[in-house]
Amino acid sequence: MGFQCGIVGLPNVGKSTLFNALTATAAAEAANYPFCTVEPNAGRVSVPDERMGVIAGLAKSKSLVPAQLEFLDIAGLVAGASKGEGLGNQFLGHIREVAAIAHVLRCFEGDEVTHVAGKVDPLADADVIDTELMLADLQSLERRVDPLVKKARGGDKDSKAMLGLVQRAIALLEEGKPARMMDVSKDEATLFNQMQLLTAKPIMYVCNVDEDSAATGNALTAKVAERAAAENAACVVVSAAIESEVAQLDDPEEKREFLESLGLERTGLERVIRAGYELLGLITYFTAGPKECRAWTIPGNSKAVEAAGVIHTDFARGFICAETIGYDDYVAHNGEQGAKESGKMRQEGRDYIVKDGDIILFRFNV
Repeated sequence: MGFQCGIVGLPNVGKSTLFNALTATAAAEAANYPFCTVEPNAGRVSVPDERMGVIAGLAKSKSLVPAQLEFLDIAGLVAGASKGEGLGNQFLGHIREVAAIAHVLRCFEGDEVTHVAGKVDPLADADVIDTELMLADLQSLERRVDPLVKKARGGDKDSKAMLGLVQRAIALLEEGKPARMMDVSKDEATLFNQMQLLTAKPIMYVCNVDEDSAATGNALTAKVAERAAAENAACVVVSAAIESEVAQLDDPEEKREFLESLGLERTGLERVIRAGYELLGLITYFTAGPKECRAWTIPGNSKAVEAAGVIHTDFARGFICAETIGYDDYVAHNGEQGAKESGKMRQEGRDYIVKDGDIILFRFNV
């Protein structure tokens, strides 16, 4: 599994159209009216990685098993969602479950699709969503203060530490800033994550543009990119209309030619995934053999024993070593055997920090 990404935004900005295109399904009804999506639709997609085909070819693997990314299409939020408006409580609950938020913003003009606010202003749209998420977080935090004060007075150290974090988060939110902008030390990170704040989740702004702006963006996407940079958020320009057309092409060569004709090197899906991986600090390592070549997603700076546990808990429990070949060495020496003969296979211990692209064989005994 790669990660779960919740797609949010105001009604009629193209969320469901984008979801359908990205997952190549018609699971989410795309209609020109608010709340056409009531229950969140989930769709898994394979994570594109050109390295897999190269590794599989050298390993003579019979099958390829890419990492998976799950999109959750969450119904359109509106002003007042934090108070339950527009089924807001239900929608906010769905957001709480995801690892990252893809905030779709309408960055195209046109009367064919009605904008819920009557005008196209992506920054104003972003403010509506952010305000509702911040208000929901404030309500959640304020309910915790009194119980934490009582426990802290009783000498509970964890409650005292948590109370300090809660008070700092409340002060930040009252300034109109999301919790992800809060300065949290490594020692505080575990407690901070326990707060499960909506505005602490990593966010990428997905600018939905017309076909002519897909390659270069436009004045509206430039404003969104500036906002994203100030918030340490990601920004991706995607045309839901183009993604819908790409999804209908089965032949890879046809897809490539179609994208090139529009001045694009990669699909919107690939750009969203790359932005998501960078946002969450994720990397990929591979296992490869005659049976299959498989991609595994792990957080950056993961130790070998932690990477082993992603495959199976027994791999971590009985960890002996990780026979590791870097991707470049694997390719340069024509696969595992050549890398071994050239001294490029390393036996790494449980504390080895796995690198992106490593090909690993775990030795274990339980």
